[in-house]
Amino acid sequence: MKEKALLVTVNITEPKKIDDPSAWTPKQRAEELQSLAISSGAEVIDNVIINRKDITPALYIGKGKVHEFSLYVEEKDIDIIIFNNELSGTQQRNIEADVNTKVIDRTQLILDIFAKRALSNEGKVQVELAQLSYMLPRLSDKGLELSRQGGGIGTRGPGEQKLEVDKRRISERIAILKKELDNIKKQRATSRKRRAQNSLLNVSIVGYTNAGKSTLLNKLTNSDVLAQDKLFCTLDPTVRALTLPNNLVVTLSDTVGFVDRLPHHLIDAFKATLEEVVEADLIIHVIDSSDPKVVQYRKAVNDVLKELQADEKPTITVFNKIDKIVELPYADKKEKIVYLSALEGKGIDVLLKRIEENIAQDLTKITITVDQANMKAINFIFEHANIISKDYKDNDIICNIQISHPALAQLKKLL
Repeated sequence: MKEKALLVTVNITEPKKIDDPSAWTPKQRAEELQSLAISSGAEVIDNVIINRKDITPALYIGKGKVHEFSLYVEEKDIDIIIFNNELSGTQQRNIEADVNTKVIDRTQLILDIFAKRALSNEGKVQVELAQLSYMLPRLSDKGLELSRQGGGIGTRGPGEQKLEVDKRRISERIAILKKELDNIKKQRATSRKRRAQNSLLNVSIVGYTNAGKSTLLNKLTNSDVLAQDKLFCTLDPTVRALTLPNNLVVTLSDTVGFVDRLPHHLIDAFKATLEEVVEADLIIHVIDSSDPKVVQYRKAVNDVLKELQADEKPTITVFNKIDKIVELPYADKKEKIVYLSALEGKGIDVLLKRIEENIAQDLTKITITVDQANMKAINFIFEHANIISKDYKDNDIICNIQISHPALAQLKKLL
């Protein structure tokens, strides 16, 4: 049975500033909160926006509004109030006591969705670490139950045992989870090292949640990665081999979708996963061109890339879902945007050509002479290089090729 939810977006009014096209309006923030709430399984009864000049330390909003909510909760039989703002532990408990129903904030909601989507052991470890890191500073001196009575939205994951815990026990659990993530990080580093030894360059797909990243990966690599029209469908990173039209093979990785104001607890916990982006040679930034918040989504993703220190990497910007729009969204003429529909396959050839152009910057043009009897070297060239031309002379093959620097080092060992 779905929980009945009242959504609350508190807009702190500030002196009028210069218009920023990437700034979110209160209405847009409220709409995204509704999408998040629906993804968590809630039935949204109402979605309200409150304008305030400042916040109150005890209740975040005024006493009058809290009293109004308490009456509304009783009238509509509301199960949960979800704030679009981050509440302190004290504010959350005070509001709960006055309205007599469960109260969570945006961070808890996103953590809950992640807990719902986490299927692999790695995903579950990362989500639990994020949840406990969020809980730890909010514990009162007397301790706080990891799960409230009744369960539901905002309580999934590590809190289901309903045990009374204290800071020491949570800290111990966090330490254990961090060790598990260290092992995951080492495993991922080993996988990347193996790919590097195989001389494969890495292309990483990033984008706002539900931009169509997994659909694009499937179309490019003929894979069947889960791709659904819902937020945070993919949590676990997926890596596939992509053969470009010029015969070069690269790895293509897809990872968790970004979101505006992505909780720091999640970024920290998912660092092992997000390192696929950090270590990428090229980034493909996928944007849902059918969504009116294109500018806001681009900025949100760029902000996360900056936090990961990956914002200076070579990047191809892709406007996806053009099958859903009549007119292409505006973009700076200096910027080489790729417009495509991953679902229908339109524009994929343009993207592949753009990937080749970017990868070419990491390639060396060289002429190699190989003995025809050296099949290992010949096979390596056909698998890892773009052959521009080849000629036969006596017992040798003379090849003009484009090849990555790591692959060239490997090839020289075979000559």
